[in-house]
Amino acid sequence: MPFGPASRLGVSLFDETPPIESLPGSSAEEAESIIRAVYRQVLGNAYVMESERLAVPESQFKRGEYSVREFVRAVAKSDLYRSRFFDGVPRYRAIELNFRHLLGRPPRDLEETRAHSTILDTKGYEAEIDSYLDSDEYQNTFGENFVPYIRGYKTEAIQSLVQFTHTFQLVRGSASSSLKGDLAGKSPKLNSLVIQSIATPVVSPSSSGATFRTPPAVSRSRQGVGATSDGKVYRIEVTGYRAKAVNAVSKFRRSNQVFLVPYDQLSQEYQRIHQQGGVIASITAV
Repeated sequence: MPFGPASRLGVSLFDETPPIESLPGSSAEEAESIIRAVYRQVLGNAYVMESERLAVPESQFKRGEYSVREFVRAVAKSDLYRSRFFDGVPRYRAIELNFRHLLGRPPRDLEETRAHSTILDTKGYEAEIDSYLDSDEYQNTFGENFVPYIRGYKTEAIQSLVQFTHTFQLVRGSASSSLKGDLAGKSPKLNSLVIQSIATPVVSPSSSGATFRTPPAVSRSRQGVGATSDGKVYRIEVTGYRAKAVNAVSKFRRSNQVFLVPYDQLSQEYQRIHQQGGVIASITAV
């Protein structure tokens, strides 16, 4: 299940679109649809010109020589993918995009990112791509015949609220592209955030009256009542918030409320805010 209202988070199209599977006896039209879905996912929603398409792997897939997984592998190892998302791209940006494109989620933590950096150092680019596609996670989630899809907003795909918020650094709505339309350009978006395990603002791509802001990459110290060695305090900004007690003088909704919440109370506070009609504009460590 996804956290919060999918329509507000900009993932409603992901949530409402069933996984795409290649079935035996598929028609030529269905095979073409699967091919386009693979390009869309693996190339991060970037436009692919007809002249850039991979004629030989496409033909092998249509003849049944390639499963969906092997066609995904061919696209991810192609010069087309490598020129866009690896050559001339900082290492940790390339790795976080591999997670988005091949597993549909952000990296869990610094150790997972480092593990893939080590693969690049010791075994090279193709082994790095294989490490995602040959993983138990890929096999258990997508198998041989499902097209990978964005799933980092779902509770079963991630392990923490911090990782959930990182999804929206990589995917700003179903129309977002890994190639264009990103202010970060080729710079890593998650490196410093993963190192410090920092939650980031989660704001719908549509206009919501809130500003999307990434916390600066500086060290955080635990502070505030309830902050212990087991967790941090987070600053939650809420728009459109109306408390249960209504001021008889003013009928205006109170917007831009701010709460300081210990890490171990984040989920409880998240539920309380949404029960009262608030929309979380940002979650940042303080």
